[in-house]
Amino acid sequence: MDFDLSEEQTMLKDSVERLLADQYGFEARKKHGAGKAGYSDRMWQQYAELGLLALPFAEEDGGIGGGATETMLVMEAFGKALILEPYFASIILAGGVLRHAGNGEQKAALIPAMAEGGLKIAFACAEPQGRYDLFDVETTARKDGDGWVIDGKKALVLHGDSADKLIVSARTSGNARDEDGISLFIIDADAEGVSRNGYPTQDGLRAAEITLQSVKAGPDALIGSKGTAWPVISRVADEAIAALCAEAVGCFEKMHELTLEYLKTRSQFGTTIGSFQALQHRAVDMFVELEQSRSMTMYASMLATGDDAVERARAVSAAKVQIGESAKIIGREAVQLHGGVGMTMEYAIGHYFKRTTMLDILFGDANHHLKRLAQLDGLIREDS
Repeated sequence: MDFDLSEEQTMLKDSVERLLADQYGFEARKKHGAGKAGYSDRMWQQYAELGLLALPFAEEDGGIGGGATETMLVMEAFGKALILEPYFASIILAGGVLRHAGNGEQKAALIPAMAEGGLKIAFACAEPQGRYDLFDVETTARKDGDGWVIDGKKALVLHGDSADKLIVSARTSGNARDEDGISLFIIDADAEGVSRNGYPTQDGLRAAEITLQSVKAGPDALIGSKGTAWPVISRVADEAIAALCAEAVGCFEKMHELTLEYLKTRSQFGTTIGSFQALQHRAVDMFVELEQSRSMTMYASMLATGDDAVERARAVSAAKVQIGESAKIIGREAVQLHGGVGMTMEYAIGHYFKRTTMLDILFGDANHHLKRLAQLDGLIREDS
């Protein structure tokens, strides 16, 4: 199997990393996060100009037609820079729903606007009682003439407070934890009956709790077929997990780099602390975890877009377990090797530690995915 990047993929990687190196340093990130939205609209437009917002969408829908490898490269670069913009929330999550379930009219109306940077969409799929089970949906949608009326609550809607539109999962039949009977709807974020309570998350990004009270949606608001949304949600979640793993690898790489720099420059007892063999061993342990995470992320990225749901689930859960375990080890070592300053807001390492902790939790922590992997009879099929 060839793991070398193509010329186009190398150019993409270099251009994204160059942009972020020039305009997304640690101090610049603080300024980007100080605005009302919690991120930089100027950087968002630069992502659009670079083609990043169009990257995962098909060319016939107004995109570039990039695949899982291209997404992995972009997310890894974003992880290194700790970006605050809603790329994951809007392009990966909401965009994933449109790619897999949107009809021609919906794609034509929404994807070009997203690719140009003028439209941001958030995916409201989680609920307070559901924890990691996205099929646990108590929000309801009932027919009202030709349209729908939606009622319910959504939790931890990533960048939901600044989105222009929302994609909402709602139950049109069945019981609260049934996989069947879930539908997807797209609504205006400022529609009557929608209330949004935005807040900063621990890693410096934004999320919102959203309440839907008798929100009216037209007949064209339904995405896909009524009651059959769970396979779409599951697939989008698996692709999102692979993207999160790539972001985590970018964070890990930067944490390792920052720690090595600190070991080479911090002096104690008349010498740099990097000269102590015990600390060198700990830095090597960080590197081993980084490379294990990178390998598992590549594996998950290759299988995340496949049609075999079981094989896809195995791969992304295995990668998420690795990411969760590595986040603890790399984060612990990075902070401890920095000493007390590693936990201050003035040093970048603490911010990376917070982000990787959040990446472990999003869409299921390591324990959750270890259980999921066990239910799937492990990583290797019996017939393989």
